[in-house]
Amino acid sequence: MFVLSRDGLPLMPCHPARARALLARGRAAVARHTPFTIRLRDRPRAAAEVTGVELRIDPGSRATGLALTETRRQTAPDGRAVTVRRGLVAVELRHRGPLIHRAMVRRAGYRRRRRSALRHRAPRFANRARRPGWLAPSLRHRVDSVRSVVDRLRRCAPVVEIHVEENHFDVPALSGGTGAAGGPHTQDGGTGAAGGLRPQDEGADAADRARRDRSGRSCAYCGATGVPLTVDHVRARARGGTDRPANLLLACAPCNRAKAARPVEEFLADRPGLLARVLGGLRPSLVDAAAMNTTRARLVARLADTGLPVHTWPGSLTAANRTAAALPKTHTLDALSVGPTGPGAGDAVVRHPGRAYVFTATGRGSYARTTPDRHGFPRLLRPRQKRHRGFASGDLVRAAVPKGRWAGIHTGRVSVRSTGRHGVTTPLGRFNASYENLRLLQRADGFTYTWRSEAETAEKVAE
Repeated sequence: MFVLSRDGLPLMPCHPARARALLARGRAAVARHTPFTIRLRDRPRAAAEVTGVELRIDPGSRATGLALTETRRQTAPDGRAVTVRRGLVAVELRHRGPLIHRAMVRRAGYRRRRRSALRHRAPRFANRARRPGWLAPSLRHRVDSVRSVVDRLRRCAPVVEIHVEENHFDVPALSGGTGAAGGPHTQDGGTGAAGGLRPQDEGADAADRARRDRSGRSCAYCGATGVPLTVDHVRARARGGTDRPANLLLACAPCNRAKAARPVEEFLADRPGLLARVLGGLRPSLVDAAAMNTTRARLVARLADTGLPVHTWPGSLTAANRTAAALPKTHTLDALSVGPTGPGAGDAVVRHPGRAYVFTATGRGSYARTTPDRHGFPRLLRPRQKRHRGFASGDLVRAAVPKGRWAGIHTGRVSVRSTGRHGVTTPLGRFNASYENLRLLQRADGFTYTWRSEAETAEKVAE
């Protein structure tokens, strides 16, 4: 648990049992509900012994692991002095980059349709200058959210240095090739997925090249030959698919229309053999690797702005430390294993938290003032006021429901209405309650907080 001094400065984290004892004796008060933080009533920072903790980060495209650790020198049973690393607090930060990307794609679709449905207007691409170092919103969010969580942890714990795992992903090698100029970039012998396209078709004109090269080809779904073939996206673009050749197949017009934007697993559910062959030809998406390569240097630079020493370490060292400590692979345990454990034999990671915080980025609302219909046209106006009867959507509240099905005390996130009849979402479900029966616990800060077990997560990853 996080501990603050009487003057509001961070002290060394303590065990939950110790925090409960301090609260029961009246020596501390609750300073923050989530993540749980107490504030001592009788001890200033100057009177406490603060050795400092290290913050270790394992960056990821969809989730980032963070761990607060304490490094100590102790004597081994054989009398040798060894360095041991103890995990104090573990945090898994879940990004919302894919959600931001989908929202941007949806907005672009709305604009494109309005431009063609109402009156023709030339796209305004040439007059939108980008400043040096510009990042796409979904990528900038990954950097900003990590920095935001680092700042929050620094307000709760005495962080003295930061250790970051820094990896470079070889995109050509991950795509199945050698990465050399002019060398092959696929392992499927130039056929891609079943009946697919050749690697030399890579580029914006891949679909045009496919249309011009249909001799001797057949429909990938029904095997029809001698009929006009069209280019089909295995993963529909409406569902996040790309124009990469590995995602393109030649299909006859009836099959293409029948599949439409449905998932290929649903379309070929009654033909498991063909489904396995089609999926076997798909190369894994390189979106995550590209995102990591793009944000790697920017993240280290943003962390250096904190004024703390920032050390970067390769992923091979993280894997070696995790293997030596016999730890399963999770984001938080990877973060715990970042950086060298010590210079001598016997130095190791000796303890890790059994539970980890899960910080899920939710954002702080929307700038939109209208709710669009499915064509992108305004359907109704949204209220400009975000706070109603003292509450804003996302606030953590405690609801005391006097009667009815949900009678009792519940804790959850609120969704406000101008009438004062707010919705409360809890792990057990969602219900409506009057603002008079709600008590504010914590203002919305752009994140939701839950717990997860390290053991259960490791079992899911192993499966």
